[in-house]
Amino acid sequence: MDYGNEKIVMYLHGGSGNHGCEAIVNSTCHMIEEIPKLLVTNSEQEDRRYSVEPLCDILQERKIAEHFFAHVWYYAWRLVFRDPESFMRYRFREVMGKNLAPLYLSIGGDMYCYELSKREAVTANSAFNRAGAKTVLWGCSLEPELLQEPEVVEDMKRYALITPRESITTEALAAAGVTENVKQFPDPAFALQPQKTKLPFGFSEGNTIGINISPMILRYEEKDGITIMNYRKLIDHILETTDCHIALIPHVMWKYNDDRLTIHELYGVYQGNDRVVKFEDMSCQMIKYVISRCRAFIGARTHSTIAAYSSMVPTLVVGYSVKAKGIARDIFGTWENYVLPVQTLSNPEELIGAFEWMMEREEEIRGQLQKVMPDYCKKAAAAGDEIRRLWRELHESAAE
Repeated sequence: MDYGNEKIVMYLHGGSGNHGCEAIVNSTCHMIEEIPKLLVTNSEQEDRRYSVEPLCDILQERKIAEHFFAHVWYYAWRLVFRDPESFMRYRFREVMGKNLAPLYLSIGGDMYCYELSKREAVTANSAFNRAGAKTVLWGCSLEPELLQEPEVVEDMKRYALITPRESITTEALAAAGVTENVKQFPDPAFALQPQKTKLPFGFSEGNTIGINISPMILRYEEKDGITIMNYRKLIDHILETTDCHIALIPHVMWKYNDDRLTIHELYGVYQGNDRVVKFEDMSCQMIKYVISRCRAFIGARTHSTIAAYSSMVPTLVVGYSVKAKGIARDIFGTWENYVLPVQTLSNPEELIGAFEWMMEREEEIRGQLQKVMPDYCKKAAAAGDEIRRLWRELHESAAE
C-alpha cells in the first residue's frame, strides 16, 4: 500500500503541560531518532514551549467542539449513519486519507483508565486500522476490570503491538486472551535524560524531601480533605523531627488539572519557612534533575515517581490506580509499603507512617534501585527496537 505520510505518527497526546506526556514523547523520540516522527497534539502551544519541538514535527489536531457548524454536521452524520469514527476522521484529518501514515503510536498511556478518553482511544484505533494503518498502544496501563469488557478486548487485538509498562497490565491482558501482540517494557520515561537547572535557596542537595501532590488524587479520596491533611501532617513531622528540607514540585500544569493549585495551598501554610521551597513550571528534564537531587521523594503523579525511581531516589507513591502498584511491584517485588492508595486514607497520620517505614529502610531501598535501575532503564529504551522492527516490516511489505 502507498502511504502519503512517511512518518511515525504519535497521537492522543494531551500536551506537554502534563510533563509526564512530555517525558513520554521526549524519550520515545530519542529511542527512534533515525525515523521521521510527527506528533499530533491537543496543544501545539504547550509542545513548542518545552523540550519536544526539536525532536519531532508538531501538528495541532482539529478540535471539533471549537467549530460550531462542523460539530453540528458531524454529530448529525454520526447519528444518522451510526458512524462514531467520523469525529476521529475530522480530528485527525491531516494524517488520514491521502496523508495516511504506515504506523501510529497511541502515546496516551492512561487513555483507557478514564471513560471518556477510553472511548476516544477505541474509536481512533478502529479508524486508523480501517484506513489501512498499523497501530501501537505504547507504554500503557489497563485496569484488570476493564479487560472484562468484550469491546475493549477486541480493541486490544487490533493493535499491532501493545507495550504494557508493568506486569499487572500484562497479566490482565493474558487473562483476557490478548498475548500475541503484547511485549512488556518499562515506561519510556525511565529512559528520560535529566537537564541541569539552578536549585533555589532553601534546597539542600541530598537532604531535601521532594513532594508532589495533585488535584487528581483528591478525586479518589473516600474522606473529604484527608489527603491534604495527610500531606500537612507529614510536612509538619519532617520539619519538627528531622533537619531535612522540603521541595514542593508540580508535574502537571493543565488549567483543569494543575498541581500548582494543591501545592500553593500547602505552601501557604509554610511560606516564610526557609526549609520549604516551591518550584514553578519547568520542562520534564529539569523536573527530573531537581528530583534526582532529593534525598527521598513522595509523589502522586506517576511520572514524577518514575523520575525519582530512575534517579535512584527512595520513593513513596500516593497512588490510585494499577499503574502505581504495577510499577512498584516490578521494581521491588511488591507494591505494599511502596504505594499508599489514596482511596484507603482514613487517618491523618497514615502518610507519616508510610514515610517513616521508607526512611527506616532508606539505604536498603536505594541499594535496590541502584541494583535494578541500570538494566530497567536500558530495557525501557529497548522498546524502540520493536518500533524499528514494525517500521521495517511495513516498508518491506510495501515494497513487495
